[in-house]
Amino acid sequence: MVTHVGIEFTQIGDDFIEATMPVDQRTKQPFGILHGGASVVLAETLGSFAGYLCSEGEQKVVGVEINANHLKSVREGTVKGICKPVHLGRSHQVWQIDIYNEQQQLCCTSRLTTAVLS
Repeated sequence: MVTHVGIEFTQIGDDFIEATMPVDQRTKQPFGILHGGASVVLAETLGSFAGYLCSEGEQKVVGVEINANHLKSVREGTVKGICKPVHLGRSHQVWQIDIYNEQQQLCCTSRLTTAVLS
């Protein structure tokens, strides 16, 4: 899925992870704007990968719940997702993912809850 929609990880910091995704024929809905599902794919990809980076040993991280608020449409270009932790527990994690257009305007805000499996 990640390669199919063109997601590229661009930066990993101490308390965040960042990736971009093109807005093109792979990620647009029939009305010519970024598909909400594509934004959710970017959000869950970022949160799941961040969770994996925070896990220990043989632990696995799986999505339990995700929500997204689509705030601004995007017709072309690239969107950037920034993922930050809200809660890092032993059995659950909560991640905040904000997605911006090329003008740095917030287009989507998402929250992902993951389970940490031993």
